[in-house]
Amino acid sequence: MYDIIVKNVNIIDGLKTPAYIGDVAISNGKIVLSPSSSEGASRIIDGTNLCICPGFIDAHSHGDIVLGKEFSALSKVSQGVTTEIGGQCGFTSFPVNPKTIDLLKEDLSILTDDFREEMEDYTSFKKYLEYMKKVPLVYNTKLLVGHCTVRTAVMGFDNRKPTDDELEQMKALVREAMENGCLGMSSGLIYTPGVYCDTEELVELCKVVKEYGGVYATHMRNESNHLVEAVKEAIYVAESAGVPLCISHYKSQGKANWHICDEGLQLIEAAISRGMEITIDQYPYESGMTHLSVTIPPKYISNGMSGLVEYLKDEKMREEIKAEMINPTEDYENLYLNSGGFEGIFIADCPHFKDAVGMTVAEYARKIGVDPFDAFFDILIKNKGVGTAIYFTMCEDDIFSIIKNENTVVGTDGIVKSLDGKCHPRAYATFPRAIDYFHKQKNLFTLEEIIAKITNLPATRYKMAGKGAIKDGYDADLVIFDYDKIGPGNTYQEPNLLSEGIEYVIVGGEVVYHDKMLTGKTPGKIVLHNV
Repeated sequence: MYDIIVKNVNIIDGLKTPAYIGDVAISNGKIVLSPSSSEGASRIIDGTNLCICPGFIDAHSHGDIVLGKEFSALSKVSQGVTTEIGGQCGFTSFPVNPKTIDLLKEDLSILTDDFREEMEDYTSFKKYLEYMKKVPLVYNTKLLVGHCTVRTAVMGFDNRKPTDDELEQMKALVREAMENGCLGMSSGLIYTPGVYCDTEELVELCKVVKEYGGVYATHMRNESNHLVEAVKEAIYVAESAGVPLCISHYKSQGKANWHICDEGLQLIEAAISRGMEITIDQYPYESGMTHLSVTIPPKYISNGMSGLVEYLKDEKMREEIKAEMINPTEDYENLYLNSGGFEGIFIADCPHFKDAVGMTVAEYARKIGVDPFDAFFDILIKNKGVGTAIYFTMCEDDIFSIIKNENTVVGTDGIVKSLDGKCHPRAYATFPRAIDYFHKQKNLFTLEEIIAKITNLPATRYKMAGKGAIKDGYDADLVIFDYDKIGPGNTYQEPNLLSEGIEYVIVGGEVVYHDKMLTGKTPGKIVLHNV
């Protein structure tokens, strides 16, 4: 007796095999191909006119910060995600130093407004796991350890090189995380305090990652006018340490920098020809989302958000910051210029003062009749430096160049704080959009090819045996979808609307999503690396 049989369904196996009609069974959480016709099933799903494929793997997720929350689970599985790679961009909830936890919470405020009471006990990955194993999970998560969090635990937000002793403390924290099953280490080199580190610090920490067969994932130091230098640094770090490299949400930001990504791709291919393994992740949108505060030069955030707010209350400091923001020669990731000014910066969400939410900064400034910089600074002050913005910085041609690279996988980079909190559409619709946009609309890939990019390729690169393909004995993480309907159901104005065409999502052999609703099943697991 099988647990489930999906009959007469179009099977897309994740391996680029031409799609074919057949039956797929599930028994004890595993896939059974060509099931016996003489055996019955507890549940039969009619797959006529539907497709079945491996569950989508979100190669770049921040869902670990809100792991176990229903709204986070809904945002993932409603678009077909069954496994995520969390702990990206240098941010994790562990390892915590209670003395610097307030600074860490400032960093993580882009990802959540609700910190668990137990958070100060997450002094190691092992202790974090002890808690999270008690939390019911809808989908699977594999985790990196965040460099920003590690550095904060040892050095706070100090803008300097670590002492030898501090470096050893950071290495010990990374080693503990790797010993207990982290996939590797991530960095966020435009965020405090990651922006303050030098290249050699990253190399030394990645040497620890190497000891455990891990990977290095990086939100690079620059994704605009210094993109090429940033790619070179990322390759140098990984190659020096001898670890696979994952380049996060690869792109060229700012109209003046469009197509520079092609030069970076050439560097990546050259490194691969030398024997490196490099994976690129991408979301299929021309805009990104991050802290509203990163529009400010990072030196003004070295004292945390409270320090930034004090700077912004001072008229002379406001003029100084404005002068740096409009100066194209300033050496930081200038999202103001890369977005074409405030017309390209859309306020996604704010925790306290919400009058500007759903408008660009320029639109809000016009509405209240003030200078856009004054409007922007005041939004930050009234929200204690916290808020999220969507930055329109990219072009379609670059998106196509990047996704067509054989080393590119897809990730949401999604941030969801509540069921109705405003977010980027990618948080709910990245994978249906990837299929609709890259395959159905633009014909860049066959259906079999795009499914392989979002299933088997990330499973292989992130070392997840038994996932990413429809094969006998593989984990029964599956998506059943309607090809004609699949696509995003949301917009920038209404980003929380659910995707179309996702009929069933199965994790570990259990249906977790059907009829646009969670079923209440929680078969998800923390997937450990080499443990």
